[in-house]
Amino acid sequence: MAEIIFMPQLSDTMQEGTVIKWNKKVGDQVSEGDILAEIETDKAIQDFEIDVSGYLLFIGVKEGKTTRVNDILAIIGEKGEDINSLIENSNFFLKKEEENNLKKEKKCRIFISPLAKKIAKKIGISINKIKGSGKNNRIIKRDIEAYEEKLIRKLKDPKEDKRINISSMRKKIAEHLIYSKFTAPHYYLFIEINAEKMINLRKNLNDKLSKEEKISFNDIIIKAVTISLKKYPNLNVSFQETEIIYHSYINIGIAVAIKDGLIVPVIKNADQKSLLQISQEIKYKVLCSKSRKIQPEELENSTFTVSNLGMYGIEFFTSIINLPNSSILSVGSIIEKPIIKDSKIVIGNIMKVTLSCDHRIIDGATGSNFISFLKEILEDPIIILI
Repeated sequence: MAEIIFMPQLSDTMQEGTVIKWNKKVGDQVSEGDILAEIETDKAIQDFEIDVSGYLLFIGVKEGKTTRVNDILAIIGEKGEDINSLIENSNFFLKKEEENNLKKEKKCRIFISPLAKKIAKKIGISINKIKGSGKNNRIIKRDIEAYEEKLIRKLKDPKEDKRINISSMRKKIAEHLIYSKFTAPHYYLFIEINAEKMINLRKNLNDKLSKEEKISFNDIIIKAVTISLKKYPNLNVSFQETEIIYHSYINIGIAVAIKDGLIVPVIKNADQKSLLQISQEIKYKVLCSKSRKIQPEELENSTFTVSNLGMYGIEFFTSIINLPNSSILSVGSIIEKPIIKDSKIVIGNIMKVTLSCDHRIIDGATGSNFISFLKEILEDPIIILI
């Protein structure tokens, strides 16, 4: 008995999915547990594993195309089974049939004036691509002339704007950031950190570690953030309509740039992990993020986020809060610059960081205490090894 496979909801916020790749073609035998397709959600590309066996009899969504959750994705049944009635009774088929009929009608009935038809034939223009501006969309003389001018312009300047469809992930990022920016009243705290001892600590550690274990500045910063959040738990909070949630765990989100935008994998219970454990987990999750193999549960339940653009040479910047977090730390690059030390001007290494806070629940003094304590740790980071 044939069975319809519907577009699954692969994340709690997913409303539609895009088929990136079919791993099977119509006629192939499939078994329970097979990865039928790779599907892009609003968060990541995920393998879609089927829980039935049989033959793939029908594919409802082509590669690169998007459809809504619970629309028909495929049909699996016995080899040679008649599935026409099953398709005909589906909303998917009715919608596609309507679209196809509309396309056929447009293709078969092209209204054009005799003069316009004569001119088009004379200059060798196909009327199938011309939209009529006359009554009942009839193609008239000015439509042919306008199309001819367009072709001439294209020959003179063949460059055209590149247009690509917005991915499900990019749509979700846009919605999330707009909601955050215009829901949470942001304010920003800037501070400079002397990075000399942090540089020395990293060098001393990496001299003793293997190539695969190398520690980054970001690893050190995230470990320092977890210590600071334990000291100031009023930043490890979320705002809801009628209550403030003080989280009992510290989950650090790491902003990672990927091809289609930005995602935030989460280091859960980061305060209970060593610097080396944090470093190894970040490496793994960044790799999974960039290959779009990160799992939805690895992107959920962050309580604080760190965004580091230092590797891009950005000196300082501000970030939009990653709701439901109430704050985010923006980390710039380490810059050599003149500083005052022991009443003398010397060259030092300075790192600028910015703390964005939701003013609804984090007051200026609270945010200032946190970022000042973070500065103390990073300027003498030996404490992160304890």
